[in-house]
Amino acid sequence: MRRPELDRTFALWFSSHRYSRRLHKTVRRLVPDSDVRFLLSESGSGKGAAFVTAVAYRLSEQHRLIDATLAEFKLTHEQLLQVKKRMRIEIEAGLRKKSHDHAKVKMLPTFVRSTPDGTENGDFLALDLGGTNFRVLLVKIRSGKRRMVEMHNKIYAIPIEVMQGTGEELFDHIVSCISDFLDYMGIKGARLPLGFTFSFPCKQTSLDAGILLNWTKGFKATDCEGEDVVNLLREGIKRREEFDLDIVAVVNDTVGTMMTCAYEDPNCEIGLIVGTGSNACYMEEMRNIEMVEGDQGRMCVNMEWGAFGDNGCLDDIRTIYDKAVDDFSLNSGKQRYEKMISGMYLGEIVRNILIDFTKRGFLFRGQISEALKTRSIFETKFLSQIER
Repeated sequence: MRRPELDRTFALWFSSHRYSRRLHKTVRRLVPDSDVRFLLSESGSGKGAAFVTAVAYRLSEQHRLIDATLAEFKLTHEQLLQVKKRMRIEIEAGLRKKSHDHAKVKMLPTFVRSTPDGTENGDFLALDLGGTNFRVLLVKIRSGKRRMVEMHNKIYAIPIEVMQGTGEELFDHIVSCISDFLDYMGIKGARLPLGFTFSFPCKQTSLDAGILLNWTKGFKATDCEGEDVVNLLREGIKRREEFDLDIVAVVNDTVGTMMTCAYEDPNCEIGLIVGTGSNACYMEEMRNIEMVEGDQGRMCVNMEWGAFGDNGCLDDIRTIYDKAVDDFSLNSGKQRYEKMISGMYLGEIVRNILIDFTKRGFLFRGQISEALKTRSIFETKFLSQIER
């Protein structure tokens, strides 16, 4: 049987060159298919101890540098308190009329004045647009002693070319998905009330009107920013000429989350999203919301905290990897807090760390693969799988 070709280097401490040559000749005869080389070593064991020490020192130094780099991601208690303090400053700026226009954390009124009390009843349609998937739901709510919520839904993909095409193409796609769902449920003739969960920054002027301030999470559809998204949806339905819907409310996904939880627990007054993006809402006293007239009662405020730090107030805790991800994003300089913590960006942060560590010789023997150079190839779900 033919042996596979080998490449071996033996380091032996020979007392003479003559013995070295004889051993080399003998081994070549015994293993003719191998490339065998011998090195004459002087003081081999002594120098070897020095090399063991040198290698250990090199690895120790590498671990020190790696730990120092990763330590930037672990905020101290004092740093967290500083972040809290800065967040509070931004929140108050967003709530005040005189500073609202320049505030990065927009603190947008939602016109949602109360949470569920258990008396809600009826059949409702709901749309959920907030990422690469679009969901259409039929929700049946029954009140009384045996409260019940029954849900039917279908999930539809939003292709990248639609996310970044024209606004008309995006809303035509949404309406096409609604049409499919109505056919699927056999309710195309019914004119049901509809709530539209639209998980992007919107300035609401009423419960059923929301002006899109700016796209986030990879969306770039044209002719939408500055427009009322409810009107865009109504126009899409009108173009389809197949059905009609009574659009009652447009809500942020944080608001939808809070309301769902509040139905189960009336004490819930905060909605928090850490998914593709990140945001929060909460019930605020009307007297603190200067952008809306009236000081009686309360209203839910959509914080839009993904933009926290866009004014530079978090620059001292942003790493070089956070900055790299931001620089190459579709909306560079915006949504900086969201880019530091949410699912759309965590995988890309890790990819940048892997590339940096490889360039510094800490990983993969310093060899960067072509795959690793591909932006967004390292998905956040890989981190979850690794953690599990």
